[in-house]
Amino acid sequence: MPTVTLIGTRLAEPGREFVYRGESPACEGCPYRAQCLNLTEGRRYRVAGVRENTQVLDCAVHDEGVQAVEVEPAPVRANVPSRGVYAGSRASLAGPCPHTDCPSHEYCVPEGAEFDGEYRIGEVIGEPPHDYCALDRDLTLVEFAPEE
Repeated sequence: MPTVTLIGTRLAEPGREFVYRGESPACEGCPYRAQCLNLTEGRRYRVAGVRENTQVLDCAVHDEGVQAVEVEPAPVRANVPSRGVYAGSRASLAGPCPHTDCPSHEYCVPEGAEFDGEYRIGEVIGEPPHDYCALDRDLTLVEFAPEE
């Protein structure tokens, strides 16, 4: 079920995904705090819809203001250790990777998932985009199911 929140007008497009980073120091004293700060910090979300006929509100964080949108938790694509990987199973990330130039880096260190977390696999995608892992890890690309 979608949640109504306020986000920057530049982000307010259906299908746009973002990771909620929590409160900014500039939020202190804002009259719209309760409407903006109602998501789970560190979780990936997708804009499900933009509320029609709503006004753009001034914001100290977003230069063009904020507006009401409906968001829902979004899946996270990630590389996980290949052993025992199947849809419906639970998996954790393999650990940090310093190789930022690797084509798989964004999946080994995905935004919206934590190294100490365990996530349910919604879908097994298959081979990761790299030819070889510099850390000699045997990895599979999966999509973690959105957290409810």
